Amino acid sequence: MTLTESQLIDMLQMQHDMNSKVNTDWVLANNNWHRAIQVEGVEAIEHHGWKWWKKQDCDMAQLRMELVDIWHFILSAALQHKHGNVALARLDMMAEQNLHQKTVQFDNQYFVLAQLNLLAKLDLLVGLATVKRTSLALFESLLTDCGMDWTLLYGQYIGKNVLNVFRQDHGYKDGSYLKIWHGREDNEYLVDALEMTDLNASDVRATLYQSLKLQYVSALEKR
Repeated sequence: MTLTESQLIDMLQMQHDMNSKVNTDWVLANNNWHRAIQVEGVEAIEHHGWKWWKKQDCDMAQLRMELVDIWHFILSAALQHKHGNVALARLDMMAEQNLHQKTVQFDNQYFVLAQLNLLAKLDLLVGLATVKRTSLALFESLLTDCGMDWTLLYGQYIGKNVLNVFRQDHGYKDGSYLKIWHGREDNEYLVDALEMTDLNASDVRATLYQSLKLQYVSALEKR
């Protein structure tokens, strides 16, 4: 299943709006979106598990959420490249996706995606980010390895976008936001909410926001 043009436009616009909520002059700020991709990629590696000297279990739910976080920054980097223009960013990203690339070039080597395991692909994602590059083909391959497709990503992205808006509305920027609720990170509550919500419903964003708010208020009352 491919990423549709309407899905991409929706997500680019939501990302533009979210970035503007954080900083109305976000395009001029020229944030280092690729550094954010790099850090989130390392966090994904941690959720996967990489230590060969000890037993580790892959936390696939959180790994998928890290991919959603990474997608936010891929969208932002594409928008930044086009000075915040959603239509132009959409053209660039659709053109890249339509190439259906099977390999990724990095450090004078060509990596065949079908020959890489999930952990190696995450390594490659981080490596590309260090030189301010992204690859939609690599990202799509990561989605597949994590049991996701573009439609599922679209629903998950909506959820994380709601959480990001919720965070901003409740003091994330000034440091007053409480990220740990009853001993669990807010991301984990979002995963729970997404599993219980119809992502195709017209009021999905309002439903998710209210679910998070109920849990957050409860956490504040029990501090």
